[in-house]
Amino acid sequence: MKAVERGIISDYDLKKPGTRTVYYLMVLTVLVMVCTMLYPMLVIFFNGVKLNTEVNSFPPTFWPNEWHFENYHNAWNYIKLPLFARNTLFIFAGNMVMTVLVVGFAAFSLSRMDVPYKKFIQYFFLLTLFIPPTTYIIPNFVNLRDLGLMNTFWALWLPAGANAFFLLLLKTFFDGINMEMFESGRIDGASEPRLYFQIAFPLSVPIFATLAIFVFASAWNDWYWPSLILSSDKRYPLATAIYKYVINVRRLDLNLRFAILTMITFPPVLVFLVFQKYIVRGLNMGGVKG
Repeated sequence: MKAVERGIISDYDLKKPGTRTVYYLMVLTVLVMVCTMLYPMLVIFFNGVKLNTEVNSFPPTFWPNEWHFENYHNAWNYIKLPLFARNTLFIFAGNMVMTVLVVGFAAFSLSRMDVPYKKFIQYFFLLTLFIPPTTYIIPNFVNLRDLGLMNTFWALWLPAGANAFFLLLLKTFFDGINMEMFESGRIDGASEPRLYFQIAFPLSVPIFATLAIFVFASAWNDWYWPSLILSSDKRYPLATAIYKYVINVRRLDLNLRFAILTMITFPPVLVFLVFQKYIVRGLNMGGVKG
C-alpha cells in the first residue's frame, strides 16, 4: 500500500471548528494576496490592447471593448527593445561572472582557507549590510570617474564584485561542505583555485542558481545607477531605456506605453516562476546557521 504524505493540516484537524475557521481565513488571505498581485499586471496587459481613447476614458474600464494586438507591433517598433534587452543580458552575464569569480573566491577564502583576522573580516562585511545603499552612490561614481570607466559596462560589473550579502550567503554554504574533501584534494597536490572550481563550485550549483536569479532581477529592474554612469543608447539597459524614452515622454500614447511595459514585465515573472524552486532550495541550503 502506497504511503500518503501527511500535510500540515490533516482531515481530522479540519473537523475541528476552530481549525477549520483558521484554515479558511488563511486560504482567503492567500487569495486576496494573489488578486492584489495579479490585478496590476492584468491592468497593464489589458490597457496595452485598448484604443488610446479607451485608456483615457473616465470612468476607466477593466476589460477592453475591442482587442487591438497591433499595439504590440507598434510598441515593438517604437524603441530598439532587442538592443536594450541584449545590453541587459550582457550586464547580467558580467555581473554573474564577477559573482562567481570575485565573490565566490572571497567566500571560499573566508570559509576554507587560513585567512588572518577571518572573523573580523566577516563581521566587517556583515556590518556593511546595515549601511543604506544610497550612501555608496557618490563614492562609487567618483571612483569610476577617476578610473575612466564611465559609459562602460565595467562600471556596472565592478560593483557587482562587492556584494556583502552574496559573500556571506556563499560562505555559509561553503561552511557546510565536508572539510575532508578539500584536505584530500590538497594531499593530491590541488591548488586552492582548483579546489574551488572542481569541488566547491560544482557542489554549490543550487546556491549559485539562486544568486543568478537575484542578479538577473537586479540587472533587469535597475535603472537609476545605469542612468548615472551610462550616456549612450548603445549601452543602456532595458529599464533605463524605458525610463528615458517611455516613462518621461509626454507625447507617447498611453496604450503604447502599457504595451511596452507588458513586454518587459512578464519575462522576469516567467523566469521567477520557472526557477522559483531553486530560490527556496538555495536559501534553505545557504541559510545562516544559528
